[in-house]
Amino acid sequence: MTLFDRVFSGNDAVFGLTEGAIDGAIAQYGEDKAVKFPETAYSIPCYYAVTGTKVNNLKELKEALGVVKTLMTRENRLNDAFMSGVATALCAEFIEVLKYIDGAAPYAEPCYGHLSDAIIRELGVPLVTGDIPGVAVILGSAPTAEEGVALVKSYQAQGILVTLVGGIIDQCAQLGYKTGANVRVIPLGKDVTAVIHVVSVAIRAALIFGNVTPGDAGSLMKYTMERVPAFVNAFGPLDDVIVACGAGAIALGFPVITNETENIFRVPKSLIVQEDVSKFNATSLEARDIKIKITNIDIPVAFASAFEGEIIRRGDMQVEFDGSRVDCCELVQSKEMSEIEDHRIELIGPDIDEFEVGSKHSIAYVVEVAGKSMQPDFEPVFERKFHSYINCIEGVMHTGQRDMIRVRISKDAFAAGFRAKHIGEVLYAQVKNEFEAVVDKCQVKIYTNPEDCTKVRHETAIPAFDKRDERLSTMTDESVPVYYSCIMCQAFSPSHVCVVTPERLGLCGAVSWLDAKATNELDPNGPCQVITKEKIIDERIGEYEDVNEAVRKFSQGALDDVSLYSIMEKPMTSCGCFECICGIEPFSNGVCIANREYAGLTPLGMTFPELASMTGGGVQTPGFMGHGKHFIASKKFMKAEGGIERIVWMPKDLKDQVAERVNETAKDLYGIDNFCDMIADETVTTDPEELVAWLTEKGHPALTMDPMM
Repeated sequence: MTLFDRVFSGNDAVFGLTEGAIDGAIAQYGEDKAVKFPETAYSIPCYYAVTGTKVNNLKELKEALGVVKTLMTRENRLNDAFMSGVATALCAEFIEVLKYIDGAAPYAEPCYGHLSDAIIRELGVPLVTGDIPGVAVILGSAPTAEEGVALVKSYQAQGILVTLVGGIIDQCAQLGYKTGANVRVIPLGKDVTAVIHVVSVAIRAALIFGNVTPGDAGSLMKYTMERVPAFVNAFGPLDDVIVACGAGAIALGFPVITNETENIFRVPKSLIVQEDVSKFNATSLEARDIKIKITNIDIPVAFASAFEGEIIRRGDMQVEFDGSRVDCCELVQSKEMSEIEDHRIELIGPDIDEFEVGSKHSIAYVVEVAGKSMQPDFEPVFERKFHSYINCIEGVMHTGQRDMIRVRISKDAFAAGFRAKHIGEVLYAQVKNEFEAVVDKCQVKIYTNPEDCTKVRHETAIPAFDKRDERLSTMTDESVPVYYSCIMCQAFSPSHVCVVTPERLGLCGAVSWLDAKATNELDPNGPCQVITKEKIIDERIGEYEDVNEAVRKFSQGALDDVSLYSIMEKPMTSCGCFECICGIEPFSNGVCIANREYAGLTPLGMTFPELASMTGGGVQTPGFMGHGKHFIASKKFMKAEGGIERIVWMPKDLKDQVAERVNETAKDLYGIDNFCDMIADETVTTDPEELVAWLTEKGHPALTMDPMM
């Protein structure tokens, strides 16, 4: 059989299964039965992206299968093979979506099945920054469980997002290897059709971040090929169905690497035979042109971004440092060059092996830095990175910041030899690596004596934090001479530009004005460029001629003008990885805000994914705005429309997170006490008419303000 024969055979087999499954579902439920994947704005995402048609019920799914049939041409040309591969993927999507009828939960641990839009948005920032340099799809069973797990571990140690389909899932379980989204090793499902769930991630990335129009298959495939760094590792023996799925992957630009040698036909840079499984990693990275940042840190456990979400349960904990119970802190201090001995790591107090298993203790680590270009403004920028640095250590969990930190070290990490000094090694290496342009020398002091920790916290750290906060609280958009652009997300959203000001951080929530300033100092040609603000056009909405010129330049002409303070007039664009989305609620003359974590309905009649589908991809959408959580309490939030007085609804969890700062702003601006008590949430209602009645009872100011529209 030729490669074409195998692709066509596999495609025919899956089509037949799909047709039978749809007919069976119609016989059981009827044609009008609703059908879609949960927690996505795109119904059946791959089919919607390829055709531009949303499928709502089984009748439409049957019609969609007829459209898929038209892709199954049978000439012996590469395009026919690729289209049959795409058809195979769409059939797999139809088979999988049938599993979710009536809100069924077809996948149980460790398998995930369908991944929500929210998860894809969370992956956006690390994909853009290179913390996730690639996406591996591992399919089938490795020759041995040991070889399979070694391959998974090799990718994980490089920060690559790993998805598993088929026998490799059982092999990981057999050897007790930890999997889960929190460690970026995601088992999708045992059936080969489950591979569509990672294809769906790539497809939705194009819709969410790339502003690809549904139905524009050419732009879709160009986007996935150029901007989604995915590849497939398929263990032999390969049946025709897997070969057909591989053709679909190649059509999207994802090379397939296999150890199958029988009846397989090599396609340069696309279908690659590598008999030695231990070389799959190197072969895959070369085929996809993925460059790995090499981080050599002298610690006894792995260090990679894949471990950032790792959770250390109490029963797995060797020791814990808990700032909510005892004195703890983390601090960066600028020093003179003569005061620092580079790479000196000093432990002052007992080490981890001197503590009882499961006990809580104090810790304070002070990172002292010096450099000709170092500025005190950079200290909090460095400190915010500590959360990520320490979480990248395998077997170590970090939460919080400043003097409210918690660090847990697992029994496994301790058994591997991890000790307190290794925290210092990580902080030293990462500060020197990431901030080499301004840090010439760095040393770390780690305190574990309770009395020392108390002294450092209260006499050194808290006064430093208070001094910074006082300065930041007085820093306004008017008080600085320049703003900064941030185009980091253009790796996925080519036309999006954030304009970062002291009172408006980047919509991802991760880039403040000080962060952008530091980024520009560290890399003058990088993603954060200086934007002057000398030519005001409209102070009310925050529009500047020089800001518009910069946005025009950095968006490659896709945008002409933006305002900084309006949701209705020329709002700033959104890439798709925003923490929150704000949308106009016409009944109450206000706005609702939903955060990514909120899965329910809003009074706008839409979920977060549905709201976000209107707003992402670098387009301006008057009435809707993506933004960071901290921006909600800013005095510049929607200033043109009246500010935070317009907020009428937020999910309870989000409201609790921002309440203190929102209440302070409302008191300062409007003299309103406890304003958050006037903001509804899902425990009150998600119905717009009930919302108005509740707001009327509370005397919410939005009801008497000028109409937004």
